[in-house]
Amino acid sequence: MTSSSASASSLVSAASIVPPSVESKEDDEDPIVRFTNVPCLFQTIDSNTGDILLVTGSTISSCFAVLCTNHVNVSPNDFAKIERVRETRGRKFRFRRYDSNSRILIITIPTRLHEQLHLGLYEQYYCQLVQRGMHNHWRSIGSTTLRQHGHPGGDGGEGYSTGLPVPERMGMDDWPTLVVEAGYSESLNQLRNDMRWLFSESNHDVKVVILAKFDHRQHSILLERWEEQEWPPQRVITRSRAAVQQQDRFAPILRQVITITRNTTTNPASYNVSRGALVLGFKLLFLRDAGPEEGDFVISVEELQEYAERVWS
Repeated sequence: MTSSSASASSLVSAASIVPPSVESKEDDEDPIVRFTNVPCLFQTIDSNTGDILLVTGSTISSCFAVLCTNHVNVSPNDFAKIERVRETRGRKFRFRRYDSNSRILIITIPTRLHEQLHLGLYEQYYCQLVQRGMHNHWRSIGSTTLRQHGHPGGDGGEGYSTGLPVPERMGMDDWPTLVVEAGYSESLNQLRNDMRWLFSESNHDVKVVILAKFDHRQHSILLERWEEQEWPPQRVITRSRAAVQQQDRFAPILRQVITITRNTTTNPASYNVSRGALVLGFKLLFLRDAGPEEGDFVISVEELQEYAERVWS
């Protein structure tokens, strides 16, 4: 994300009800806007054409994220009010994430392109569940609000395409094992921040995160498959009390990178997939070893080409 020091001079003030314009951005940087009050925030959301907004201080940015810094931040009371107003207006955008400590609110606006980026990929996986007769052992939970463990009414976020195994996870507050996140005006760095938040805040209950990044300039879709790896625990001695602490043993690992490029020199357009099929591990998704007739889920090159064609159409 853009730092508060770097962005302070370039933020667009929203001192009135008139929605601020989203500031221009460098390549792969999230657009930034200033938040001052709830009505102005909603007008900015209504007028924005991207899928993400970053709101700093009193600010908003496109995919919709609000990054609050020193002065008029999005307080927990502000966030609660925004939640209430959203429900009265009809739920036309999602709270990607809210953190009361950093005062960061990320709002996603579901455009058709944005929705197809994650839904099209998730549907390829779900079709295989149906073909295997396993759909009754899986529950899709979509953009359900996910809360940090132990904080049912506090910080949280709403996912994109998500799901979890049944009966292994039957609780109302259980986190999904699979999350597919997407963005096109959102930067790849911000998508990766979302991935880290999902692993950390779920207390590592999220097992697989797929990131789908659309690039207009390159006519391509970048897919990243992230999982976590558990490392041997490290002992850390603090200077104050010489107390032994244990560092977090988990670290996100990039397992796969796939690029799908659109070739417009052919008629109709064709789609080139680099680095092969997308593989989703059975054990991570279902939290158990695969049975005799079970195994990993493989979204083939041909299926990825079909997915890309639907995204561009």
